[in-house]
Amino acid sequence: MIRSLAVLLCCLPAGALAASESWLVTTDLWGNPAYQFLTLERDGKRLTGELDGDALKGERTGNVIHFVVTDSRQKTYVFDGKVSGESLRGTADYPDSNNPKTRASHAFTGRLLPSRPAGGPRVHDFTPTSWSNEFTAHRAPVLTVWPGDTVRTSTLDSGGMDSKGVTRALFGNPQTGPFFIATANPGDTLAIRIRRLKLNRTFADSLDGIVGRALTPGLAAKATDLGKPVRWKLDPERGVATPENPTERLKAFTVPLRPMLGGLAVAPGFGSAPLSTGDTGRYGGNMDFNEVVEGNTVYLPVAQPGALLYLGDAHAAQGDGETSQYALETSMDVEFTVDVLHGKPPPSTPRVESPTHLMTLGQGGSLDDALRSATQGLTQWLEQDYGLTLSESAQVLGSSVQYVVANLAGRSVGVAAKLDKARLQALRPSVK
Repeated sequence: MIRSLAVLLCCLPAGALAASESWLVTTDLWGNPAYQFLTLERDGKRLTGELDGDALKGERTGNVIHFVVTDSRQKTYVFDGKVSGESLRGTADYPDSNNPKTRASHAFTGRLLPSRPAGGPRVHDFTPTSWSNEFTAHRAPVLTVWPGDTVRTSTLDSGGMDSKGVTRALFGNPQTGPFFIATANPGDTLAIRIRRLKLNRTFADSLDGIVGRALTPGLAAKATDLGKPVRWKLDPERGVATPENPTERLKAFTVPLRPMLGGLAVAPGFGSAPLSTGDTGRYGGNMDFNEVVEGNTVYLPVAQPGALLYLGDAHAAQGDGETSQYALETSMDVEFTVDVLHGKPPPSTPRVESPTHLMTLGQGGSLDDALRSATQGLTQWLEQDYGLTLSESAQVLGSSVQYVVANLAGRSVGVAAKLDKARLQALRPSVK
């Protein structure tokens, strides 16, 4: 039954004859919080519905609630609780996972989730006041949004500085969020369309370093004095960045601005530890992939109810691999739209779609591992959306794939596999 735990339930007055109820419920499993979606349909005292996809039956008398959930293996889970305003509290009786003849009691709580507002998709302006240094399911959501909604917000830089140069959070890629995406269930795919990335200050910070993975022994011996801070001036009107205190040879050196998000992730699933904002995984993270830019869409697998979306670590520009350890780190105003895709297996790796390319980001402890992951992710995409067999995908990849080193600066590395969508146009009739 426990695939990831959180519960949808909306309460109406006790005297109502019929109601659809939705809450987010947390069950304490020996100190491990688990989240499930619960849906309840109420007819007088009678309750029916689902918990994490499993059917339930029960009743509600006044503020007292009781229901029994039966999973696909015919195991039962008994919930008894009391509703108080917008909160729910009680005890869940579970079968013992080690001894089928005994059962275990666990406390659970719930919070009322807002109903979808009337009308079409909405635009939310959100000003963050706190930031996270983990991609975690255990941080309270900052905002609930619905598929089709757009959020306008802002990020700090990787050191925790805001648009005015004031430190607001701990260094290490502090993230804005999480955003709770209504209707997003484990097994779905979250689509994040990046509509706008706008620089909100005129400077960025970087280093003059070269990451160890990019150094030969000889070059490393010469690089012992590297790693010093470098400040860059950002000129949005000209669309370029320049070193603030350049050497004589770099006085005319300019870099085109290409704002991107280094950090974008959803919370990992039940049983997985929170992910540091310096790390990456299947659910995104500190990807530092310079195609996470305005106009592109990022697809991430949902592992927790509501997905719990985080974003941050804005870069004014970055070369492939982020070889200086820091890119041009800055703060940024961000506008994005979310959607939830149901009905097919979620991606095995983060996906990025631009107007011209499909891209999958493989991440691992080595470039070999990351390349394998990126290749597997791209063949999955070709199978799902174009109906290709592995043999057919091999022919497409062998003639058309491009590989890019996305990230060398983290504890894991990233390789992106790219395909020009123009080469796939003739395959569209084969979509499953």
